[in-house]
Formats: sequence, structure tokens, C-alpha cells
Amino acid sequence: MLGTYSRMQETRESLLPGTTVDCYSIIKRVGSGGFSLIYLAEDEDSQERVILKEYLPRKLAQRLGSTRVEIAPTASPDQFERGRKLFFQEAKALSQLSHPNIVNVRTFFLANNTAYLVMDYEQGRNLATYIKRHNGKLSTALLLTVFPAILDALSLVHSANQIHLDIKPSNIHLRSGGRPLLLDFGAIHQLATTRSGMASQVITPGFSPVEQYYSSGYVGPWSDIYAIGATMRACIEGKAPPSAIERHAKDRMQPAVKLFKRHYPKYLLEIIDWAMEVDPLLRPQGAEELSRALLLEEGRPEVSGVAPDFLQR
Repeated sequence: MLGTYSRMQETRESLLPGTTVDCYSIIKRVGSGGFSLIYLAEDEDSQERVILKEYLPRKLAQRLGSTRVEIAPTASPDQFERGRKLFFQEAKALSQLSHPNIVNVRTFFLANNTAYLVMDYEQGRNLATYIKRHNGKLSTALLLTVFPAILDALSLVHSANQIHLDIKPSNIHLRSGGRPLLLDFGAIHQLATTRSGMASQVITPGFSPVEQYYSSGYVGPWSDIYAIGATMRACIEGKAPPSAIERHAKDRMQPAVKLFKRHYPKYLLEIIDWAMEVDPLLRPQGAEELSRALLLEEGRPEVSGVAPDFLQR
């Protein structure tokens, strides 16, 4: 999955090419996130290429010597351990989700005083890179190849009582023929039954819904739906939509059904606008509902219906 994670200017020391971690030999670093470094590596037993994700949070840890990770002087051990626990939560969640459109986790383990996640290596390109290269304007055919498959994967996530909470173009990998993979489950959360059960969330302006900005916000499958709609709009417009918090204060974003009507089917644009409703009660409440509208080319229903009881707690 080269190009999946954007390279960043930072001081964290990467593992050098040729370094062996467990049975994996580092080929090169291919990217990073706020809490991890990403490497292309080779399984020394099978000679297969893999993606190795190393827990090395930018603000909490540093490399000591060539391999060992230590807690940064300004960080507390509790912070580091909480982050490592979340890293393993991602690994465990992914290992239990077997789907052709979800990245496959081979194993996860502890080494060098930190944690590692090993995933299949898949050739292809990142959706964010593809959007940038084409300045948006992706075809209806490509959208209808990518998003029903991603929604099917998301249905499995939701059926396991999980929510992804970080869907965006940079977390979708396109293999040949546009076959997508949903990546980076680092923000995944167990679905809470009440507002008080939710912790603070990862935020990506433009793609995170308004309820994700607040510790009291009631996130759920409908939150992933907003991110899907925003990602679809980015595929068309070529840039991230305005942030949900801006839209909540004063919504100046023109509806897709009005802005792009000359180039895309009405039902597709209606679905994007429906998924991107600021009010979570007005969106599709799960992946299956949105997927059905896409596959049947129904667009947005005229009456959304009554919100389920659990939304009103």
C-alpha cells in the first residue's frame, strides 16, 4: 500500500533498511501518522512483502539507539500505555474483520518496547492521491465501483458493534480496477449505548461529522455515513468539503445536487447530500441504508422517517 500514508516532516527516527523486527526485514519507510510509522518490509520466512505499522507516537515517544523505543521526557507512562492499548485495539478489531474490502491483518506483536501490526501489502494507489491527480471529477462508474464495496465493508464493521470514525480519501486504497480497501482503523470505537459512554474522537476537518467534535457528541454508524458522503463529494469536487463545525454554525455549502447536476446523475448527488446532513437524525442511519439507495439508484427518500429510539437517548 505504497503512498497510503503521507510523508511528514518530523524528528522521529525510522527503522533503517535491513533492520529485522521479529521475522520482518525493513525495506523502507513509506509513510507516517500521528501515532505510528509505516514500513514496507519482507517476511523472512515466506519472502512475501508486507506492511509493518510501528507504534511510535510523535509527542509521546522517541527512538533510543537503532531499534528501541522509549517514552519521551515530556510524556507520562500512562499516556504512552493508553496509546499502545488503542493501537492493539485497532489490531484486534481488524483481525476479527474478514472482508475483501478491509485490509487484512496477519499478526500483531510486542518488540523494542513498543507494538507492531503486520498487514498484507497490496499494489495500487491511494484515493486521496487519485483525487489530487485528477482534480476531482472522478467518473460515476468509479464512484459506483468504490463506494458500494466500501459500504459493504462498513456494514460488517457496524454489525460487529464497531464504528470506524476516520473514513476519508487517504484511508481508502485503490487496487487495480478500482477495487477498494478500507484502511487505518486506529480511531475505531466500540459503539456506545449512551452519550456518556463515548470518549473524545479523532477529527479530520471536512470529513468528521459535527457530533465527533464534542466529547458529549453521540457518534454511531450515522457518523461514518457523513464521512462517506464527504469522501464521495471530494471525489467530485477535488477538495475536502467545509468542516462540519463551520456548517453547523452557518451552512454555506451548496448542495451537490445543485452544483454538479450537469455532470452526475441526480440520484447520486441526492445521496451525497443526504449522507452529509449536519443533523445526524436526517442522515441514513447505517451503511446498508445508504448502499441500498446507491444500488437501486433511488436517491434520497422524500421522507426520512422517525429516528430509532436509541438515537433519542
